[in-house]
Amino acid sequence: MTPKPLVNTSLRALLLAGAASLCLHAGTARAATAAPNIVIFLADDLGYGDLGCFGHPMIQTPNLDAFARQGVRLKQCYAASGVCSPSRSAILTGRTPYRNGVFTWIPENRDLHLRPSEIALPRLLKSRGYATCHVGKWHLNSHFNQPSQPQPNDHGYDWWLATQNNTAPSHDHPTNFVRNGSPVGQTDDYAAPFIVKEAITWLKERRDPGKPFLLSVWTHEPHYPIKSAPQFKALYPNLTDDVQREHHANVTQLDHAFGQLMRALDELQLTGNTMVIFTSDNGPEGDGIRTPGRGSTGGLRGRKRAVYEGGIRVPGIVRWPGTTKPGTTSDVPVIGSDLFVTAAKIAGARLPEDRVLDGGNFLPALEGRPVERARPLYWRCVIAPEPLKTAMRIGDWKILADEPLTKFELYHLQRDPRETNDLSAAEPAKLAEMKRALTRLNAEIEAEGPKWWKTYDHGQKRKREK
Repeated sequence: MTPKPLVNTSLRALLLAGAASLCLHAGTARAATAAPNIVIFLADDLGYGDLGCFGHPMIQTPNLDAFARQGVRLKQCYAASGVCSPSRSAILTGRTPYRNGVFTWIPENRDLHLRPSEIALPRLLKSRGYATCHVGKWHLNSHFNQPSQPQPNDHGYDWWLATQNNTAPSHDHPTNFVRNGSPVGQTDDYAAPFIVKEAITWLKERRDPGKPFLLSVWTHEPHYPIKSAPQFKALYPNLTDDVQREHHANVTQLDHAFGQLMRALDELQLTGNTMVIFTSDNGPEGDGIRTPGRGSTGGLRGRKRAVYEGGIRVPGIVRWPGTTKPGTTSDVPVIGSDLFVTAAKIAGARLPEDRVLDGGNFLPALEGRPVERARPLYWRCVIAPEPLKTAMRIGDWKILADEPLTKFELYHLQRDPRETNDLSAAEPAKLAEMKRALTRLNAEIEAEGPKWWKTYDHGQKRKREK
């Protein structure tokens, strides 16, 4: 049995105070006439099983646990990809990554980026009078803070503080943040607390209080290289594995920053009219045992980059007082691209009619009702472990395939969420039905998206797009 960590009394009090503050206004009904505020809090490489409220036996996440008690815990919440940049592109566009063009993670100095032809959520909500702010990881362009590719402001953010990808050299007082085009220099805190302080400053001093707002808080924790403040590492004194201690403390550091933001919403009396969505961009890094990263998939198969459940199923929690019932759970599948459609719906924005949207309005899922979808849930990850790189889910059935769609596996997720029993041989009729649907959907997506993936080289060079 893993020993229970000894908790520093003063820090426990600090964490519990933050968690308690979440409760101050959570029950306040939102104003009937005011457009709702929207906060999208996105963790990086946080596994499905990494939070206390999702079953982790050791990691301390008191603020997120309290938040889950105030809202709806989504038990079948999916990222739109098993890797970071694509899942972020789907959140902002409502479109599956291969359709919107951000089909893989984005290194520096490449052509790949979120194109200006995509209608990003902040730009859409600005048309409804929203103030918009992004803080944290961006990872949706390759030429970061350069005029050759769109920056966060070009996609509709009024105020932004960001890094291209990871913090450098680590989460410990990083040096590579840019604020509205100007380099920040070395920060005065660890990554997640630093970006949350920026978000709070924007809420208190920079935003127009007469406008509803969209606030995106995209942390770098617990993406490797992981560094955590000493006070959070002190919560895990019995762990002899330094990598595991650093990881667990990093999730607690993330949780602490989340609590600070929720406390600020309370203090500003914004909680009652704000939908807060917490989720992650993909499953955990590494093998969870030897390699860097000690995140948990909660027993699901696969990890980051995979199209098995452990690579794409992530924590999801939503709180919207007056709509979400406190302390409830939902088994209805939702996906990152749903955030675009849902946010547009509650903001009263008209959805684009000149393009396919893969996401659906997930508000019914908050009450346990199905989400209406024009297209099935779909994943494709070119850097997924061989051989299976594509997946599609319809109802409780999920098919996985290699890229040429010649090798398949079939699972029934309600009966077998860990994907241990491949039913492709036992269910030939269902396999044939799913293959036909996947082939049609895959062809539609490939026909619309840019052909970057056909010439993209994940080494140092690639041919330019034709």
